[in-house]
Amino acid sequence: MTQTDPIENGVWYFSGDLLFASRVQGAAVNAGLVFSHLSQWPQTHPSTPRYIIVDLATKSGASAEIRNLASTHFPAARCIAFGPHVQAPRLSKARQDGFDPVMTRGQFDASLATIFQAE
Repeated sequence: MTQTDPIENGVWYFSGDLLFASRVQGAAVNAGLVFSHLSQWPQTHPSTPRYIIVDLATKSGASAEIRNLASTHFPAARCIAFGPHVQAPRLSKARQDGFDPVMTRGQFDASLATIFQAE
């Protein structure tokens, strides 16, 4: 799929945390979205992402590259980053890289009930 595909129904979730991924997947599926748990940018796109989410606790080293690729290939996708509140430099770097919003893990977890609602 490419950015010209009409249906942007995917949630691309970049994280090494399998347990928390199931919570994000549940929220995405409940919102009618296609969930993809990814460890790196895919060669073939499992869906056209509406949301690209990066867990800074496990993927902070790749976050700038993911954000850059998202801007190039899927500029309409909402790029979200979250991480531990004690890792302020990672959160700050994600903001500089263009993620919006950037949240602590607690904020992201609390937003799961509503984050995938139509904008």
